Amino acid sequence: MIQRKLEIVIKKRLDGKKAIIILGPRQSGKTTLIENILSKKGNYLLLDCDDPVTREQLKNANTEKLKQIVGSNKIVFIDEAQRVKNIGLSLKIIIDKINNVQLLVSGSSSFELANEINEPLTGRKWEYTLYPVSWNELQDHLGYLQSIQQLEQRIVFGMYPEVVDNPGEEEEILKQISGSYLYKDLLAYQGLRKPELLEKLLLALALQVGSQVSYNGLSNLLHADKATVSNYIQLLEKAFVIFRLQSFSRNLRNEIKTSRKIYFYDNGIRNSIISNFNQLSLRQDTGALWENFLISERMKFLHYNRISANTYFWRTKQQQEIDYIEERGGKIYAYEFKWSRIKTAKFPVSFINMYSPEILFVNRDNFQDFLIK
Repeated sequence: MIQRKLEIVIKKRLDGKKAIIILGPRQSGKTTLIENILSKKGNYLLLDCDDPVTREQLKNANTEKLKQIVGSNKIVFIDEAQRVKNIGLSLKIIIDKINNVQLLVSGSSSFELANEINEPLTGRKWEYTLYPVSWNELQDHLGYLQSIQQLEQRIVFGMYPEVVDNPGEEEEILKQISGSYLYKDLLAYQGLRKPELLEKLLLALALQVGSQVSYNGLSNLLHADKATVSNYIQLLEKAFVIFRLQSFSRNLRNEIKTSRKIYFYDNGIRNSIISNFNQLSLRQDTGALWENFLISERMKFLHYNRISANTYFWRTKQQQEIDYIEERGGKIYAYEFKWSRIKTAKFPVSFINMYSPEILFVNRDNFQDFLIK
C-alpha cells in the first residue's frame, strides 16, 4: 500500500477534540487511508453513506437517535458524508453532545459537504484534501529509479491509486473512473440533469489544456449560455475534476488581466476523456500533458506541505508567456516547462525587469526540484 502524506498529519489530530474532514475526488483513496489509520486503533464504527438505510438514519437525526447510532463506540467514521441531508448539524451534535468520540468524515464533493459543515462545525474541525497519489508518495513507495522509469506512464495514465497499483489495466480502470462515477455527485446536485452537456464541456476543456480558456468560446461551441458554462466549471472544480489558474497582472500595461487556464487534477482522467492513451512519442499534445502533470503535482505539494501561495500564469498581448507563477513570502517565482531538453529558451525580459523573479526551466532532468522543494 502506498503511504499517503496525510496519514502522519491525521494521526497527530486523533485527540477527539475536533472532527477530521477528508475531502477529495472519488477513488483517490480517502476510505482506504482512514481505514488504514483506524485499523491500528482497534474497534470503530463505520457509517457508509452510500447505503440508503444509513443515509436515512443520519438525516435530520436528533441527539437521542445519534446516541443510539454511536452507541459505545469511541471512534466513528462517516464515509461519503455529502450524501446525507443536513449532515453538518448531525456532526455538530455528535461533537457537542456525545462525549469522548473521535469523528472522522470523508466526502467526494466539496460543493455539498463544505456548504453543509462550514457553519455548524466552525472551530470544531480539521479539514484536508486527499488527491490522487502524489509524485512524492510514488517516489517514497517505489524508490527514485523505479519512479523515474515510470514517469512517462504516469504522464499518460495519471496517479489514481488503482491505476498505479494495476499496470496493464490502466485504460479500463480510467474509463470506469472517468465515466458517470467521476461526476456522480454532480448529477445528483440541485437537480442537475444534463450529463451530455457536462461530457461535452469536459471534452472541450480536455482539448484546451495549457491554453487560455474563453467562456464565450465554450458557450458558442456547446450552444449553452455563458452562465451555465461558468456554473458547470465551478461544479467540476468542486468535484475535484479540474482547477483554474488566473492570469498574473500587476504593473505592465500590456499584460492580459482577466484570462484563465484550466487544468485537470489527473492526466489519466484527461486522456480518458479524449480517448487517447498513446505513448508520448506518438502524441501531438506532449507539451500540454507535461504542463498539466507538473502543475497538478505542484498543487498537491503545496497542499500537503501547507505552503501558502498564489498561483498564476502570465501572458501579454504580444503573446509573451510564462507557464506558471507562484507568489509566496513576498517573492515571485516563475517557471517554464519543457519536455524536450531545450537550452536556448529565455524568460521575457520585461517580466524579469519588472518583477525580479526567481526563475527555473523545468524539464525531465530537474523536475523533481520543482515537485519536492
